[in-house]
Amino acid sequence: MALTDALVAEIKFLALFNLESHQEGVKVHGSADPQLIAAAERLFDKGVITQKDGGYLTDLGVELAEHVQRALIILQGPK
Repeated sequence: MALTDALVAEIKFLALFNLESHQEGVKVHGSADPQLIAAAERLFDKGVITQKDGGYLTDLGVELAEHVQRALIILQGPK
């Protein structure tokens, strides 16, 4: 599986969520990086977040964000 720019943008977006509080969402403003805006829209279309401009994680989104954030922690290694 190739890591496209679009997929990397979605991973970066999912890494923004605070998994300690599901009451904390992410808002993408119209002046944000166009890749981030497009990533949010794709994740909404996939049922991962609640709004086209961010919002909250769905149940599927929580599971996906947990996996993404764990993978990033492992790949970054010890500090």
